[in-house]
Amino acid sequence: MARATSARALSEQLRRKRLVALRTYRLPGWAGGGGSGDGRVRLKDQAEVHMQLSQLLIRGVPLVEALEVVSSSVSPRTKPLIDRVRDKVASGSGFSDASESVGLFDTVTISVYRAAERTGDLAGAAKQLSTTVRRQLQIQGKVATLMIYPAIVMFISLAVVLFMLTQVVPRVGDALKQMTGSVPMVTGMMMAVGEFLRDYFLFVVLGVLVVIALLVAIRKQLEVLFWRVSRRIPIFRDVVLAQESARFFTVMAAMTRSGIVLADALGVAVNALGHPTLKKQLSTLRTRLIEGGVLRALINDVDALPIGTRRLLIAAERAGDLESAFETLAEDMTEELDRKSSRLLAALEPLIIVLMFAVIGSMVLAIMIPMIRAASQSVQ
Repeated sequence: MARATSARALSEQLRRKRLVALRTYRLPGWAGGGGSGDGRVRLKDQAEVHMQLSQLLIRGVPLVEALEVVSSSVSPRTKPLIDRVRDKVASGSGFSDASESVGLFDTVTISVYRAAERTGDLAGAAKQLSTTVRRQLQIQGKVATLMIYPAIVMFISLAVVLFMLTQVVPRVGDALKQMTGSVPMVTGMMMAVGEFLRDYFLFVVLGVLVVIALLVAIRKQLEVLFWRVSRRIPIFRDVVLAQESARFFTVMAAMTRSGIVLADALGVAVNALGHPTLKKQLSTLRTRLIEGGVLRALINDVDALPIGTRRLLIAAERAGDLESAFETLAEDMTEELDRKSSRLLAALEPLIIVLMFAVIGSMVLAIMIPMIRAASQSVQ
């Protein structure tokens, strides 16, 4: 299997390996080894690319030679893309244009490098982007931490429930039937479910695999639904807003520091947001700013941002130092996301424990109550 942005790119990639494609089959993006199939590298590789470029370019290494070094330090999946960018740069193309044609980076990164080429500070842009990408990785890590703990606990709970249903409940239920001649309805239902899972285990496993495949196929829709629901739940809402704010100010810090006009930077940064209210308000701010509005008067209308954040932006706009303000807010929002994520995790722990007790405890009670009754009857 090979990944490429187009049929021509695939042919060029195979030609480098002295191969010719006799027949090709296009697979869905989710079946091609992860990602959307757009050719862009993962954030971890992006951070490595930006860091290597900044260190080499600052020391005066030519861009083509720097790309050769970068090509040897990235993952095998990213190496062909870097090689193609290097060849295009060696033939006279600009780095931003070559990266865009290959599909190496996203729109934000391309815009930053294009602005840096105009100012002649490609090394500074690479350093800023390295910081930005590492901050994004930190944000993703916080979100992943929130999801890993509940997933592990739920997996353990599911394993315990399956073991009790298939091994414990049927045996105890049969023993109770021999002692009393009948079992309560709840216990009987659990026995029936456990016996079904035990007798048709392979079919159940196949059904679970089919469900997992369907979930993988529609994972993007599920992700959209998850974030839509999480924005409405009080315990998740603050974390989602902090994550979106950190992403927005991180992008704005990278773009304004590279000399991109504020309105253009807003246009790119707004498209990176997923929070509907914040995205709508910032889009309105950008439109009114282009029409001639004053930024410090328009910021007050963005009530999705905290009042302290708006006051800081207003003060920075008056002082003419928005670049530092965006950088400071990006760091502050990342720290705020860390604090709110820790609070959310602390709140989820007792909820998960209660859920585990409700599921497993109900099964234990369904077994224990009939046993207590049978024991009391035998004593009488």
